[in-house]
Amino acid sequence: MPDIVLTTLNARYAHAAFGLRYLMVNLGELRDRAAIVEFDLTRRSVDVVEAILALQPRIVGFGVYIWNVHELTLVVAQLKRLRPDITIVLGGPEVSYDTTGLAIVDEADYVIAGEADLAFAEICRKLLAGDRPLIRRIEAATPDLNDLALPYDLYTDEDIAHRVVYVEASRGCPFSCEFCLSSLDVPVRAFPLEPFLAAMQRLLDRGLKQFKFVDRTFNLDLRVSRAILDFFLQRQRPGLFLHFEMIPDRFPPVLRELVQAFAPGTLQFEVGIQTFNEDIAQRISRRQDNAKVEENLRFLRDKTQVHVHADLIVGLPGEDVAGFAAGFDRLVALRPQEIQVGMLKRLRGTPIARHDEVWQMIYSPHSPYEILQNSAIDFPTMQRLRRFARYWDLIANSGRFHRTLPRLWDEGSPFARFMDLSDWLYAASGRTHAIALPRLTMLVRQFLLEIQGISAQTVDDSLDADGLRQFIAGGQPRPTVAPSSRASRQQRHRD
Repeated sequence: MPDIVLTTLNARYAHAAFGLRYLMVNLGELRDRAAIVEFDLTRRSVDVVEAILALQPRIVGFGVYIWNVHELTLVVAQLKRLRPDITIVLGGPEVSYDTTGLAIVDEADYVIAGEADLAFAEICRKLLAGDRPLIRRIEAATPDLNDLALPYDLYTDEDIAHRVVYVEASRGCPFSCEFCLSSLDVPVRAFPLEPFLAAMQRLLDRGLKQFKFVDRTFNLDLRVSRAILDFFLQRQRPGLFLHFEMIPDRFPPVLRELVQAFAPGTLQFEVGIQTFNEDIAQRISRRQDNAKVEENLRFLRDKTQVHVHADLIVGLPGEDVAGFAAGFDRLVALRPQEIQVGMLKRLRGTPIARHDEVWQMIYSPHSPYEILQNSAIDFPTMQRLRRFARYWDLIANSGRFHRTLPRLWDEGSPFARFMDLSDWLYAASGRTHAIALPRLTMLVRQFLLEIQGISAQTVDDSLDADGLRQFIAGGQPRPTVAPSSRASRQQRHRD
């Protein structure tokens, strides 16, 4: 039985806990006395407690995040009541900064704030030796990345075959955007390149095809980003998929040349636009050259096979609906395959809180701490925008209505027309989740016919081109689409 259990609740099974693997591999001589046990949010808290207790650990380390803090609070509370002798150690972004009023912290024995890769091993050594630290909150020293063991060999064959495998070539962020926890990080630090690439080669050799880089600014250090892209370019194979988070206004010629060489379906770039309003950007300490952003997005769409996922935020202090709409329409015109419309969150410890009084920012007190209203957008309107975001993901980002959706706005405002559709869908269905594709198809068709006044022939031809005719009364499925094979989200945007 392990003395140390490392555990967390992942958002879903397909997500592997990257942080736990770092803690495990850096336990040193304690590694053989530890075990990783992962759960997901579908598991009941009492079942999680049962599984942990069955291992009879002396120390349990929990990774606490915005998506699991509520459920983990229940787990920790039950665990301490059943076995108060077990030492509970918390870590992760949700407990690293402002923990005011956070019940899980009161239940635990210790909290490690910051990067706990080495600090967790240190406290475990003390606890197992009978030396209990007197201070409950431990501020972890920022580790030298040269001193860290890399965790990639801890991914199992099951992980490689069925789960998202996270990797990172760097940590930190050079920017100070006030809504983001990365604004609190120390400057960017890169892992030693040769050991990192050797670890990537071992993953490739084991059959891994999908790599999700969690670096906040992958293209900041061009020496590193060029080397990594060139490494994968030389090893292109069917099914290889690489996700990077990129700085949207930084694509110099040397990077463009590399990106152009990748095959379709290989690269996905997440580019955080957040806002095109320069006054709002300045207010939240965000630096961005919008002209460069537009130039780079046009390049990615016109000259490469990159799948572009762009982010915009609703609810930034002082940005009203008209301002957000202008930014949304501007982004739609640049044709990224996906636009993630996110609601502003007041993450614990972030400087965005300094705007609360002036802009009357009101957030949910519970995770994920989303904006409820502010002086520029009242609560009913914020709810409409929340539904807008959900329907946009269902209809536009899914790629299922790739050819039908542009019929909605023609030469008009995409935001205005899609908001009309969003309001109508909610009135017609009363829900934003659990809408089956056949039902959604019929609703979209009805709106285009009855509200937009588009001809049935035009609408049905578009739906047929999207492979959706089988969901129209009397329609037949396209013979080229096999019922047993469903194209990926990215592929649907390319078809």
